[in-house]
Amino acid sequence: VIVGGVGLACVKEGKGIDINYFAFGWASFANLAAALKGKLGKDVSHDLKADASKNMTSANSYAVMNILSAFWTLFVVLGTEAGSFQETWNHTMEGAAAACKKDPAGKDCFTANDVIFNVVMSGIAFYLYNEFAFAFTNMVGAVTSSVLNTLKRVIIIVVTALIFGEAMDRNSMAGSAIAIVGVLLYSLAGNWAKAKPKKA
Repeated sequence: VIVGGVGLACVKEGKGIDINYFAFGWASFANLAAALKGKLGKDVSHDLKADASKNMTSANSYAVMNILSAFWTLFVVLGTEAGSFQETWNHTMEGAAAACKKDPAGKDCFTANDVIFNVVMSGIAFYLYNEFAFAFTNMVGAVTSSVLNTLKRVIIIVVTALIFGEAMDRNSMAGSAIAIVGVLLYSLAGNWAKAKPKKA
């Protein structure tokens, strides 16, 4: 129900679904990897916490997992993207130089230091976000965390529409409502399962 609601909210009315299936496939694979990381990370954290001498809290476990994943991912990135780094950088800087020449105070005018600063800050913010998410998963469980992570897409759509004053089309409103109701049903089902007396 929740996934269906999120999917409906993402479909633009009158435009249907226009998907880059190659990107969609890798994005789905990334989501699967993130879900497995949360599940396996929780199990590993619980086992490591049993040995106080290792000082492997949720934050430390997440840091070690990221160091290992960054190490292995680096080889893939260098093998597939290294050849385009310089070309992409030059294209970006040329566009920025042209924008600065046209309007030095414009939003499209930036320097190399601005790019580096934004990349670093983006990385720090994303790391902190995921560390909090990992700690949350460690407390509530992988299923609940995945449900709320799915709902996050709807929240982003709604909050963005409110902040920027954009009108939500019929699909966005219907999909958001379906996803929210799905989360409510999930919560009620969880409470019902806890309250249900166990058979002797």
